[in-house]
Formats: sequence, structure tokens, C-alpha cells
Amino acid sequence: MRQQPANDNASALRHAKFGKLPERIRYDDLVEERPATPQDPARFAYDPDRRTLACLALDLGL
Repeated sequence: MRQQPANDNASALRHAKFGKLPERIRYDDLVEERPATPQDPARFAYDPDRRTLACLALDLGL
């Protein structure tokens, strides 16, 4: 009993699907250039009315 034809058929299907590498993608198509936006100084400004504590016990409500 030889199962070679079934194996050849599966091999041929696999080669048809995965037999060659995909086309190369140019570097220019991978890179997107955008101008930098200026940073908002108010975003990181100190606000004395905002009182937050970085404490795990408070985060867990203990």
C-alpha cells in the first residue's frame, strides 16, 4: 500500500499556497512621516487643587 499520491497532492497544494515568498515592501511604504506637534504646557502644569496620591492601598480602597 502506497500513499504517495495523496502525499504528493498535499505537497502540491501546500507548495501552491506557500511556495514563494511575498513580494518585498519598499522602506518608503513602511515609514510614515508626520510633523511633530508642539507640546501643550498646560498639560503638565502643576495644579494645587488636584490632590492625587499614588498609593496602592488607596487605589484598592483599603
